[in-house]
Amino acid sequence: MLVRLIIGLAITAIGLAFAGRRAWWLYRLINTGQPAPGRTGQAGKRAETHLTEVFGQRRLLKWSVPGLAHFFTFWGFLVLATVYLEAYGSLFTASFHIPFIGRSPILGFLQDFIAVAVFVSLVVFAIIRIRQAPERKARASRFYGSHLGGAWLILLMIFNVIWTMFLFRGASAAAGTFPYDSGAYVSLGVGDALRPLGAGVNDVLETVGLLLHLGVMLTFLVIVLHSKHLHIFLAPVNVTAKRMPDGLGPLLPMESGGKPIDFEDPGEDDIFGRGKIEDFTWKGMLDFATCTECGRCQSQCPAWNTGKPLSPKLVIMDLRDHLFGQAPYLLDGKPDRPEVPLVGPVPDGGVIDPDVLWSCTTCGACVEQCPVDIEHVDHIVDMRRHQVLIESAFPTELGTLFRNLENKGNPWGQNNSQRMDWAAGLDFEVPVCDGELPDDSEYLFWVGCAGAFDDNARKTVRATAELLHLAGVRFAVLGTGETCTGDPARRSGNEFLFQMLAQETKENLDAVFSGREPGRRKIVTTCPHCMNTLSREYPQFEGRYEVVHHTQLLNRLVRDGRLTPVAPVGGATVTYHDPCYLGRHNKVYTPPRELVGAAGATLTEMPRHADRALCCGAGGARMWMEEKIGKRINLERVDEAIATEASTIVTGCPFCKVMISDGLVQRQSEDSGQGVDVRDVAQLLLESVRREAPAPEPTSS
Repeated sequence: MLVRLIIGLAITAIGLAFAGRRAWWLYRLINTGQPAPGRTGQAGKRAETHLTEVFGQRRLLKWSVPGLAHFFTFWGFLVLATVYLEAYGSLFTASFHIPFIGRSPILGFLQDFIAVAVFVSLVVFAIIRIRQAPERKARASRFYGSHLGGAWLILLMIFNVIWTMFLFRGASAAAGTFPYDSGAYVSLGVGDALRPLGAGVNDVLETVGLLLHLGVMLTFLVIVLHSKHLHIFLAPVNVTAKRMPDGLGPLLPMESGGKPIDFEDPGEDDIFGRGKIEDFTWKGMLDFATCTECGRCQSQCPAWNTGKPLSPKLVIMDLRDHLFGQAPYLLDGKPDRPEVPLVGPVPDGGVIDPDVLWSCTTCGACVEQCPVDIEHVDHIVDMRRHQVLIESAFPTELGTLFRNLENKGNPWGQNNSQRMDWAAGLDFEVPVCDGELPDDSEYLFWVGCAGAFDDNARKTVRATAELLHLAGVRFAVLGTGETCTGDPARRSGNEFLFQMLAQETKENLDAVFSGREPGRRKIVTTCPHCMNTLSREYPQFEGRYEVVHHTQLLNRLVRDGRLTPVAPVGGATVTYHDPCYLGRHNKVYTPPRELVGAAGATLTEMPRHADRALCCGAGGARMWMEEKIGKRINLERVDEAIATEASTIVTGCPFCKVMISDGLVQRQSEDSGQGVDVRDVAQLLLESVRREAPAPEPTSS
């Protein structure tokens, strides 16, 4: 007993010393990041998120088989902590048991059950890794680029935890010191198998099993702190420190030192975006260290799935490796630090290649799927901000976009006098605000730049206006008083231009809503990008409005009986494309689908839909950039839609409609997709309400 006590305490002291040294190093390194305000408020919501995502494994369970395996493995660590408590107690007293509950057959059964469940989970993990091996599936594997050697080592160490546990408990049962008479059936069964060896041999086996069990756990602890499996300890912290929006949430304003930058009078030391690894916040550095390399983000990324170099997983891994490589300079002030460009051609020493950075559509699929709440899009946009505002290094097409936004107030560069052309020919007058919104107008109808200047989007705006008129909803528009909300400028990294546009628009809206209490500052729009910017990002500049998407309002009108579909659209089979900024970013999935049903159409879902929907390729200002690498994202989505054999593709976003229409034109020129057209949900509903067939919908933009 004395010898094993000394050995047990000695290996514990050594193991904890190594682990503590590494943990302190990680803590200091992450703390070198910039401040990240707003990560500690909303304590109740954070506690709820912690319970559902950490203990309930909600995000992991979206992938049922690996999710269940991870669920049991996670709970295995928690439940088997009681076994380690028993093991340490056994160093001092051979027959130790946990006070009060230590002889309960329920606890004994739970310990054995969870250990067996963990073992089964290890088998599942092994099968998944073999089936998804990159050498078998190449880029199609979500483990492509991950450090698989470390993953296999971790699985081996967990297996060692399980078998040493049963050796220790079985020998204890055979030696007569096991605290459970029933319940722990596997351990008792191992004890029955070992009992014929005799008491002396089982005493030795019990000591060997005990010390091995402790040694394996301590070795496992040290390995975890030096591997990608840091998430075992960091994930609960990262989940609790996440941003707390409903949906993916707004982009944060550009901050330096934890405070928003005043573009009218920036400080001399203000950091514009992220140009060096130390420019990231501590939350960003925590994100990098927390990455599990599971590849869920990569498997859902539209850029990666169409042959582009962007993998959200590899971006985070590259930033993590760079952070750890720069640690001696960040922590110890080591001299002669080499200049390493954060964004630049990788062969020339860059960490993130420009083609990687500018391939992102900001669709949010990576953030939606990440089980440990890494904020990939925030980091990508922050690096874009530095490239645009400091380095002036961005795709040439964006120069035209920026000039159009600055000079004309819209991405198309059209004259503002054309903003009401969409209303020509309507059989009712569309009220235009002249000063304040009229008292009898319930909504300001935000047309948006696409609705004003794009032919396809104009049809959506006209259909929505007609439906609102038929339902008796009083609304007005700004007409030539509208300007771009700034969404494409912000997503492409030009925060200065975004704030200029946002301030102008906010002042216009505040004047329009002057004298109205917050509950009556209502806006309806057909553009999810405008909706997201007005409702979620303008509050950063004290602009607070109640903004709804047209599908939400129209669905409410149908439910209230103010709009009555009376003629089902002619036996149409439709498939619905979820716009990223309506779905993942704002969690609006049901209203558009209910409207499709109300119109009498049969909905056939694409394999990737709702929170796993594939982006159309237009987000993140990609609408205004050429797609030169790999397959065009809109063609990938169109191919998926054509495969459903639906006659119509419906959506709820003007940019999605343009991208899908353009993709269909190309496919129809190749003799595929013939007879398929694209409409907005509002157009489909209007056809059903008006009892008349529409003119054929052109598929070009």
